[in-house]
Amino acid sequence: MPIVPLPQFEADLAEFKEQQDREAYERLQPPKTIVVRYGLMKMIGEFPYDGQAKPGCGSKLVVRTFRGTEIGEMLTSTCPNSGCSKSVSRQDMLRYIENSGGRNFPFSTSGRVLRVATQEDLTRQSEIEQSRHEIKMDARRRAEARRMPLKVAEAEPILGGERLTIYVLSEERPDVSALTAELREAHGVPVDIRPVGARDEARLTADYERCGQYCCCKNFLKVLKPISMRSAKTQKATLDPLKISGRCGRLMCCLRYEDQTYEDLRKRLPRRKTRVGTPDGDGIVIDGQILTQLVLVELDGTMARVAVPVEEITEPTGKIATESPIRQRPGSVRRPTRPERPTAREAPVEAPAPPVAEEREVPPSEGQPRKRRRRRRRSDRRDGAPASGPNQESRDDARDAGTEGGGPSGAEGGQEARSDGPGDAGQSGGATRKRRRRRRRRSGPGEGPGPNPASGGS
Repeated sequence: MPIVPLPQFEADLAEFKEQQDREAYERLQPPKTIVVRYGLMKMIGEFPYDGQAKPGCGSKLVVRTFRGTEIGEMLTSTCPNSGCSKSVSRQDMLRYIENSGGRNFPFSTSGRVLRVATQEDLTRQSEIEQSRHEIKMDARRRAEARRMPLKVAEAEPILGGERLTIYVLSEERPDVSALTAELREAHGVPVDIRPVGARDEARLTADYERCGQYCCCKNFLKVLKPISMRSAKTQKATLDPLKISGRCGRLMCCLRYEDQTYEDLRKRLPRRKTRVGTPDGDGIVIDGQILTQLVLVELDGTMARVAVPVEEITEPTGKIATESPIRQRPGSVRRPTRPERPTAREAPVEAPAPPVAEEREVPPSEGQPRKRRRRRRRSDRRDGAPASGPNQESRDDARDAGTEGGGPSGAEGGQEARSDGPGDAGQSGGATRKRRRRRRRRSGPGEGPGPNPASGGS
């Protein structure tokens, strides 16, 4: 059977809870001192309070600081008789400040809480927040007109209008007296130009980081200590500057959170290239993991590498490993290995004998003459003779035979042959002699030129 709440019962319960809360609030005493956070730089102050209201954590207060009247946010109360469950003692607050930076922590006690902020105060503060961008752009234009090497990061007017603070970023220390006087005359209030660094600029302008959380420098970090690349190397983080840099362009502040823990764990690991003893034998340290506290050791006998917990590392005992150790997870069972079958590639296969080629005697004319003829042809081209091939040579032979036999002989034949060619007489005569030498070489080394049947000589 489902339980359905009765409307009258719920109304009585709500009224009872409201009455209880009202009675508990009436029993509370107004706090004597209040811890307040104020300003764009999120400064902290403990100011006395003499009002009759009983503000809670997160309440907006009107406070008077060394800069003037401005809006602050209540963090907690340090009065022991305030009755608030979220109040802290003064000793706890001072201990937190000492652990968070000590003297560098932006903490002050010179101020006073005037009253709880009213609706008119909040409306006025909202108008001031909307005018910050216009003031910043005006200051930036005036600085660029004077060609000053600085960047205006942010402008901060306060509720009382006693002071205007301009935060600038510059690598040099330029003279800003002229710019200060000009801004004072333009806005009619004293102007304080305050130089800041890259981290403070991110604290003023940044919002969310790549982790998805609000920037630490803007949320809770008050003292921004320098961070070295050693922290990234110790934590085995990537050394890509784009991945380990924050909105300010410097190394991320979160690298400092676990640096002390990593340093303590790293000191427990043995150094590299040192001899240590393990349950499997002595070896040399190759590498180590800080978080898992494992040491990679190369054993002496088998040169195998094993991962050993740092608790099992001892002094060298002279023990040498005789076989490669196989480390298994607790509770695991080693499966029996199957006998390997010989593959087709490993099986002995008798390859058929290659067919024996018939031996034949290579005449001495075969072998190099082909290359010689090729070189001769290239030399003929260089001399100006036409390219010669098998058909061309046969045509040359027939033409020479006809010239020596049936055609004009001697000087007349040579003159007639030379008159047909495109070249001069010397080139034609040289080509004819080369053709005759080629015919002699083709006939063989032991054979002579032989009689010419066309001429009828013996």
